[in-house]
Amino acid sequence: MICFPNCKINLGLSITEKRTDGFHNLETVMYPVKLFDVLEIIVAPDNQFVFSSTGININGNYVDNLVVKAYKLLQSEFQFPPAKIHLHKIIPIGSGLGGGSSDAAFTIITLNNLFSLGLSISEMQDYASRLGSDCPFFIENKPVLATDKGDRFESLNLNLNNYFFAIIKPNIHINTPEAYTWIKPKFKQSLLKDIVDQPIATWGNLLKNDFENEVFNRFPEIKQLKETLYETGAIYASMSGSGSAVYGIFKEPVSLENKFQLDYYWTGMGM
Repeated sequence: MICFPNCKINLGLSITEKRTDGFHNLETVMYPVKLFDVLEIIVAPDNQFVFSSTGININGNYVDNLVVKAYKLLQSEFQFPPAKIHLHKIIPIGSGLGGGSSDAAFTIITLNNLFSLGLSISEMQDYASRLGSDCPFFIENKPVLATDKGDRFESLNLNLNNYFFAIIKPNIHINTPEAYTWIKPKFKQSLLKDIVDQPIATWGNLLKNDFENEVFNRFPEIKQLKETLYETGAIYASMSGSGSAVYGIFKEPVSLENKFQLDYYWTGMGM
């Protein structure tokens, strides 16, 4: 079976509280975007589990990869044959786009389908939540207001599929746990659901990402990318998650490739 794990962007992100378990409570709108990895899972022909990857280099030991962790998690609780898994990595790593979380969630979905495990949506979300806060979002893969650790969801009627997106990433890797140490949590009354109901042209003054100030102070080139997106005609631009990717939403197709020296660049439509 072949599937196409997509990325997400954050529309606003407020860090509201540090939890006693070391994580943070937050509020954000998560929106799926049509930038995809490619994931293939088949029954292993030699009865031995195999994981391989191409595309963007995946650093570190493969056992730390969320795809492998998702496979091992389900394998520990269900009887199914060993699988051969190949991941072609396109979504940039360390970007705030949730690519690894999406790969893990789609691994759960695909194993459920391939081996007829009979898992419900909520059961798959439960398994995904054991792998990372963003992972459960990709099980249903639809716009949500995310709260708590980012894994409690309220569905939103938000449709951006007639808009064009540009995602740009400099050659900077932001370590998410470290980025959280830069933020002083501050409780805010949630207005995100109301803000995203308003015209996109109003979002720039209202929809904020708490990571931006600290990241921009440390990496002013990321701030410059956001400013250039607005100068090029974006009706809204923001850093996604803890960065370093920045996205712009446009009314018309846009080409920005020659405006930046980038590690990564993509344009396409919303979902």
